[in-house]
Amino acid sequence: MHIAWLGKKSPFCGNVTYSREVTNALLDRGYQVSFLHFSQSESPSRSTSSRYAYARADFSGTVPSQLPKTASYKGNGRDDREKKEVHGWPNWMVEVSLPCLYKSTIYTIPTLKSSQVLARALWQLQPDLVHASLTLSPLDFLLPEICQELSLPLVATFHPPFDHKMRNLSSGTQHLTYQLYAPCLANYDCVIVFSQIQRTLLVRLGVPAQKVAVIPNGVDEKKYSPGPADVKHSIAASRLFVYQGRIATEKNVESLLKAWKQSDLGDDCKLLIIGNGPLAASLKMSYGPELGIIWLGFIADEQRRIDILRGADVFILPSFVEGLSLSLLEAMACGVACIATDAGADGEVLEGGAGVILNTNRVTSELRTLLPLFHDHPELTMLLGQKARRRVLERYTLSRNISQLEKLYAQILQQ
Repeated sequence: MHIAWLGKKSPFCGNVTYSREVTNALLDRGYQVSFLHFSQSESPSRSTSSRYAYARADFSGTVPSQLPKTASYKGNGRDDREKKEVHGWPNWMVEVSLPCLYKSTIYTIPTLKSSQVLARALWQLQPDLVHASLTLSPLDFLLPEICQELSLPLVATFHPPFDHKMRNLSSGTQHLTYQLYAPCLANYDCVIVFSQIQRTLLVRLGVPAQKVAVIPNGVDEKKYSPGPADVKHSIAASRLFVYQGRIATEKNVESLLKAWKQSDLGDDCKLLIIGNGPLAASLKMSYGPELGIIWLGFIADEQRRIDILRGADVFILPSFVEGLSLSLLEAMACGVACIATDAGADGEVLEGGAGVILNTNRVTSELRTLLPLFHDHPELTMLLGQKARRRVLERYTLSRNISQLEKLYAQILQQ
């Protein structure tokens, strides 16, 4: 089966990780995959230079008679991947760049000709199915019409973070996003979401129930697993707490930092902040090394992120809104005790004792109680870490995710 995947390669966010992990897994199972994504270069589809060294095809003008002979569609298994992957992306599948004016971690503004480039590419590629990991762009609303004209089945994965209760400005804003997208999503053949809560919300907003499938995010439980790490030794810490994600309003990082400052856990206890964002510079000024807070910025090296998680005692995610956080699942898979708000599907992930769930409106006060408790009782963090790992193995492995996706593809093609 040939899948045309429309997703993101940059800037780094959950959508990028989702697209990379799923397309890699599909290639491993023998699928053909073409990757379509937005690029801000002047001639994106003609460029031959790429840090990912993809085989590129030119769809910017007249439709060529055939794809470049250098383009191949699938690898020869994991051994081949180890030789050919660059920054986690395979370099042997066709890549199509769609022109855009602007792109961020949240939304994308395509050029006026991007829909024509996309239509030409799909016409030439002739995939069996199109899967769009939606990038929140105007092109999302044109996709159903484009695919309908080409008689191509169309699946969407809908990522925007949300909260099942409108408890703050961030959750209210995200609810508007769902309201805006619902009429469009009803025109897709199927919409994938990460939780039953998210499915209920879309159905309530008018998306036909039979078109909404729940397939949670998944992680590679072999790659993300407990193991030795020397991160504590390198920063002279006996207890290590970690936050990983964007430093932005909706992530509510300042509430965590306030609780950390007020808890005064001592010099041997460190908080690592991994990630960048618009609030990073201002927060660093008030919460620095003198409080045991270490700002690492964005870490591109996946193995280094894994090593940090393996050395951590507690992972904290204080978000106002979420989808289903891959960072949270990665920490759980590494056997780290996890604390997260009940925003999005994260509360559903941790329910039943797999972690500690915070109320989004009481993050600082609740963490003031929890941080000293987790500092003083290592046996508690060890137990919660074991439960977190067990929950991932039960529900959130990448292999389980891909198997569910395969069944969905087969059902749609049969229809």
